[in-house]
Parts: sequence; structure tokens; C-alpha cells
Amino acid sequence: MIGVELRKLLRSRRTWATILLVDALPTLVGVLLAVTDLGPRPGEGPAFLSAVLTDGTLFPLAALAIVLPLFLPIAVAITAGEAVAGEASAGTLRYVLVRPVSRLRFLVAKLVAVVVFVVLTVLVVAATAYVLGLVLLGDESVTATGATSVSGSSLSTPELVARTFLALGYAILCMLGVASIALFLSTAVQSSLGAALGTMAVFVGSAVLLTLDASDAIRDFLPTRYWLAFVDLFRDPILWTDLRSGVLLQVAYVAVFFTAAWANFATKDIAD
Repeated sequence: MIGVELRKLLRSRRTWATILLVDALPTLVGVLLAVTDLGPRPGEGPAFLSAVLTDGTLFPLAALAIVLPLFLPIAVAITAGEAVAGEASAGTLRYVLVRPVSRLRFLVAKLVAVVVFVVLTVLVVAATAYVLGLVLLGDESVTATGATSVSGSSLSTPELVARTFLALGYAILCMLGVASIALFLSTAVQSSLGAALGTMAVFVGSAVLLTLDASDAIRDFLPTRYWLAFVDLFRDPILWTDLRSGVLLQVAYVAVFFTAAWANFATKDIAD
């Protein structure tokens, strides 16, 4: 079942078109930073952006910071929102479940396919940003004293690689939380668009609430609260507090919403 879903995902033109669209924005930003004076001079402006402008090997992290708040979640919401509701609206869900496949296995296969989509998207964005960073922003600091951390100290190449992969893994986990919410809504509605819009409403609402003082009581439980905490991996020393909280929060969201999706789908009348 997982193999079937993965083949459908990888053979879909929409999958690759979506990945390219997500990748387009950080690519454009990288080009603009290299050919214009829009960015701050080294040592000025936000520490993270200043570090990126002096060390192109950090641009993959800037690319993640660009796509993570909005564009990547939208892509994940659309893909996961279609998982069950898309099959139902197309009239193929009942035929899929006629085969001797448990509904839990069906949901797991759908979630695995979404995870693969997220991994592919993150890797494409990171790889493109790395190449652009080296070509357009340079890597002088790497050849001299090592990559520059957000704190201004040097990182060795092994340290940079290890922290980059940790950051990519953290971003993937955050998007898995989005996927679980979308998958649950996909089992609750008949329209894949409705599931995607519902998921987007959740994370847009979360982002808005984070800006309001009145939300202090629930701030640490909002799904988008720690999305950008991966930047702390590039401080010296690493600040683990928000990263640990972010991992625990996303694991909780995945567990709760995937369980809710299974509980709802297990009793769902596939004839409706």
C-alpha cells in the first residue's frame, strides 16, 4: 500500500510543480540579495541575515526560514488534505478499501507519502539554496576559519553539515504536524479543498495569535510557536530549550491528530 502511494506521488506532475513553486521564492530572494543592495551590510541588521550574507553555505537555512512560515505549510496542507477527501470526492475511496487493506494501514500509507513529499521539498529547497549560496554569496569564511555561526563564532565543516541536517529534520517534523492536522480534516470532510483551507486556517490563526499579548496563556501550545527555532542550532553554544519544546509539541500534534484521523476514519461510512 505504501509503495502504491509513493508511486502515485512521484509520478504526479503536480508534486514536482508544487516543489518547484516552493523552491522558486528562496531562489528569487538569493538572486536579489546577490545582485542588489537590499540586504544589510555585514555586521548590520539581524544576526542571522548578516551571517548568511557573509557565508553562502548558510543560505539553505535562510531558504527554510523563507518557506517555512507560509509556502511550505500551504503545499503540505494541500497534499495531505487531498489524502482521503480527494479519494472520496473522486469516488475511488470505496474501491481502494474493497481490497483487503485495513483503514489504519491506508492512513499510514497516506501519511508516509506526505512525509516523502515534505522530505523531497525540503531537500530540493536546501540543495538549490546551497548551490546558489556558494555561487552568488561565496564561501570565503569556510575556506578561512570555518563557517560563521549566528553568534559570530566559527563552525567547522563537520559541525555545519551536522547542524544543517538537524535543522532539516526539525523543519520536516514541523511539517509533519501540519500534515497530521490536514489528514484528520481530510477524514472529516468530503472536499480536499475544505481540508486544505481548514489546515491553513489553523496555522494562520496560530501565527496571528503569536503576535497578541492576550494569547500568552496558550502561546506555547500553538502549532507554529517553535517553527523557526532551528536557527538556534546555529548559535554557539546551541540553545536547546526552544528546540526541545518544539520537538515535543510537534510529536504531540502528530500523535493527537493522527489518532483522531484513525478514530474518525475507522467508523466512517465510505458510501457517503
